[in-house]
Amino acid sequence: MARAMLSAIFVANGTQAMVYPDPLVPRAKRVTDQVAPLIGKAPVQMPRDARSLVRFNGAVQTLAGLLLATGRGRRAAAVVLAGSVVPTTLAGHAFWQQRDPRQRRTQRVQFMKNIGMLGGLLLAALDTEGRPSLRYRTGRFMGDQRRSIQRGVRSARRDARIRVKSVSMGRHLPG
Repeated sequence: MARAMLSAIFVANGTQAMVYPDPLVPRAKRVTDQVAPLIGKAPVQMPRDARSLVRFNGAVQTLAGLLLATGRGRRAAAVVLAGSVVPTTLAGHAFWQQRDPRQRRTQRVQFMKNIGMLGGLLLAALDTEGRPSLRYRTGRFMGDQRRSIQRGVRSARRDARIRVKSVSMGRHLPG
């Protein structure tokens, strides 16, 4: 239920950005203009203009939001959404650039809300749904193996002591 609630804003805003990117483009240019040269070096062909990048980010958020909500690939979807929140937040809620105190306060609240969502996404990415982590299971397995080896060593020592005593007494045990 919590993952569906967390993903709802990404599905809604992502869809909005895909269908109506133009209102978001001016604010997005703050980030896209800096990222475009890096995108040009990517091994795959990607859009470089702000409008296309806004639509691309919207598509990513919509798809990852749906995956997170349905629980399919939830951890990967949470990581993808977390990665998309950072540029979206920097572009959309740059409160430090606002001159008007009221706008500054509003953008700061939105910025902090996005930081909170980022924290929720990181928790979703790390969530094991109550199952022990791989690290825990590996540690448990190693401990079980160590105890098994220790029991085997104790048993072998005990058998060796019995054989030594029987030989010293001149008796031979079967086996």
